[in-house]
Amino acid sequence: MTDHKAARRLIEGWAAFRRGLAEYYAGPYRQTLARERRDEDDLFTLVVLGEALGVPDTAAYYSAELLPMLAQDFHAWHRRMGMPRSPLDHVACC
Repeated sequence: MTDHKAARRLIEGWAAFRRGLAEYYAGPYRQTLARERRDEDDLFTLVVLGEALGVPDTAAYYSAELLPMLAQDFHAWHRRMGMPRSPLDHVACC
C-alpha cells in the first residue's frame, strides 16, 4: 500500500517538475507566441474570405466549407484589420 503512495507522489512530483520547467522556458515567450498565432489566424481568415472580398481564389470551392468556422470571430477580425464595418455586403455584424 505504501509503495503505491510513494509511486503516486513520485509521479506527481515529476509532473509538477515538468510543468514548472515548461513554464520556465515558455513563459517569457507566451505573449509573442500568442501574437504570432493571432497573426496566422488573421492571414488564414483573409485567405478563406478572399473570394468574398473580391480576390480571385482558385481554391474558393474548398475554402467555402471553412466559412462557418470563421463566423464567430469575423467581427473581431475585421476590427483588427482596421475596417470599422463589415467588408462583406451579405454579412452584417456591426
